[in-house]
Amino acid sequence: MASASDLGIVKERLAAARSITILTGAGISADSGVPTFRGTDGLWKNFRAEDLATPEAFERDPRLVWEWYSWRRELIATKQPNDAHKAIAELERSCPDFWLITQNVDGLHREAGSRKLSEIHGNIWTVRCTACGMIANNRDVPIAILPSCARCGSLLRPHIVWFGESLFTDDLDCCSRALTRCDVLLVIGTSGIVYPAAGFTSVAKEAGAFVAEINLDPTPQSVLVDISLHGHAKDLVPLLLKPI
Repeated sequence: MASASDLGIVKERLAAARSITILTGAGISADSGVPTFRGTDGLWKNFRAEDLATPEAFERDPRLVWEWYSWRRELIATKQPNDAHKAIAELERSCPDFWLITQNVDGLHREAGSRKLSEIHGNIWTVRCTACGMIANNRDVPIAILPSCARCGSLLRPHIVWFGESLFTDDLDCCSRALTRCDVLLVIGTSGIVYPAAGFTSVAKEAGAFVAEINLDPTPQSVLVDISLHGHAKDLVPLLLKPI
């Protein structure tokens, strides 16, 4: 459990910060009941997420990949932002120099009201044309399989960064600026093993930021941060962001 003294230190740092960056991972959405879609949570029709979320899988069998994403959409559509998502959106409104970096594709941060954010792995509610490149929002549940582009009629794909693909350059640039200028980096619910996000703690630390981590268990990043708080994001984040 997080100690009162550690909570107090992080609260004070956040209250005094002129620039705040937050990095979130699957743990914050798990508190809303969203499966991680990796490991046993990601098993679908005997396929692992790591075997479906690839360009090669989509090229080989786009119908299968879209069936999996349609199933994921149906699950996520039943979930709501939790108190951690809402507290982060409230912090954005009160802190002029703020940026949120999320590895999650579920869109719950946006639903909670976050606007200054980089969804570095994409968004499950966004589609991209495989021919003309048009990007569009699509909230269809279930989605038509196979979905086609409204502009050119070609096949759509999820606007997701799959295994083996690079992050979008604009997102990387935004992340770099946010990490190197922030006074405080708050890392919430991420395992700290998927790069490049796993390297973000080091970037912020090298630039002089105070870094605090919130996770249920220790992570590979725990030895790098200033304070580790163990517990559920939905419980701890609202406590940290309340006025002192």
